[in-house]
Amino acid sequence: VQLQACGGGLVQAGGSLRLSCAASGRIIRIDDMGWYRQAPGFQRELVAVITSGGSANYADSVKGRFAISRDNAKNSVYLQMNSLKPEDAAVYYCKADYVENSPSGTLVVGREWGQGTQVTVSS
Repeated sequence: VQLQACGGGLVQAGGSLRLSCAASGRIIRIDDMGWYRQAPGFQRELVAVITSGGSANYADSVKGRFAISRDNAKNSVYLQMNSLKPEDAAVYYCKADYVENSPSGTLVVGREWGQGTQVTVSS
């Protein structure tokens, strides 16, 4: 399974961005999908996670400003980021917990990360 993320960029404080991430491969099922971020000098932290049924959880720092959603038919997850603050600047990574059908026919349970997309917020 591979994840391809896009949508980062430079935005002024108070602005909005929408991140997208699509999974591809021999996918049987994708369970939780999520977004994490890592700023320079800091550990990677959870931003938001969503189950296959659509239940979402958010970091306190983004509640009310960010919204995570997914399209199960497209194996995709999205992050709508509004009212962006300079402290939201980071590399954002998508994550997917999946079950795939290996070439040998066995089921593989795994976790994959996207390549990261940079979000920069100017004050």
